[in-house]
Amino acid sequence: MAETRRKLTTIFSADVQDYSRLMRADEEGTLATLKRYRDAMTRLIEAHGGRVINTWGDGLIADFPSVVEALRAAIDAQSELAGYNAKSADGAPMLFRIGINLGDVITEDDDIYGDGVNVAARLQASAPAGGIVISNTVYDQVRNKVAVGFEFLGQLEVKNIDGGVPSYAVRIGATDDAASTGAADGAASGSDVQGEWGRSAERPSPPTIAPVEAAAKPMSLIVKLLGALAVIGAGLVALNLLSWRGVFWAAWPLLGLAVVAALEWVRANGKIDRVIGALAIAGLALVAINLLSWRGVFWAVWPLLAIAVAAGIRWVTRQRDSARR
Repeated sequence: MAETRRKLTTIFSADVQDYSRLMRADEEGTLATLKRYRDAMTRLIEAHGGRVINTWGDGLIADFPSVVEALRAAIDAQSELAGYNAKSADGAPMLFRIGINLGDVITEDDDIYGDGVNVAARLQASAPAGGIVISNTVYDQVRNKVAVGFEFLGQLEVKNIDGGVPSYAVRIGATDDAASTGAADGAASGSDVQGEWGRSAERPSPPTIAPVEAAAKPMSLIVKLLGALAVIGAGLVALNLLSWRGVFWAAWPLLGLAVVAALEWVRANGKIDRVIGALAIAGLALVAINLLSWRGVFWAVWPLLAIAVAAGIRWVTRQRDSARR
């Protein structure tokens, strides 16, 4: 029986965009092109110190001891394949998507398994045709070592990963990522991806972050939304004052607007657990309702206790899950 070990490695996952369509159009030609392109990619992977673990259909998975060399291999591969496509006589380019993740994986024989592999596959599925998407663990290692730009795509939802995985698009040809790393922030969602490597033949579901231009909601939109809510709130206050009848009724719609704004901010902020954030907002809203309808009794203490218990359970569960991973 093969011994099972764990190791920290850089996982490189690649596949062909619209491979089924290409096969329907020309099976033999597509297969010949796939073999030629994948041979070129394999050569570049090995040149950068990586090893190809396996291939499935139109896909390829490899690992690297160096995060920087993994990204350099991906850049070289996309550049070389772009040259092949430019010289293609049939006018049907074959474009690869590449995802790279640094994670702790299980090794058995020559295969690797675990969430680290699944994250790389999900990043690959979210990449645009001919593009590269990396996780935050990769970005932290390469940001000042490779002469490319990066664009933050927000949180990429991945099965079994609470809160998602912060992801970045690699901008080949750009040399300054300072302005782009904070350009976008939001939730990037997608359906569950393929199972652990070697345990499922199911292909990743269609990406929901296709081109980088269609990435997660930019923070500027969040700011605009909050600004619109503030303008609505100011209008309600002005209306209340202009039609004053001794009651400040605008307090209630203002509370509703504040709750909406707070929930939207929590949803867009990848550093805050959404469940705990929503519970905190609910608690503050209950306190505000209690005070606005004050009758001499602070009844909100009881639902606040229940919310605190729920938040505590959520926090303990997250810590336990993180320890297991």
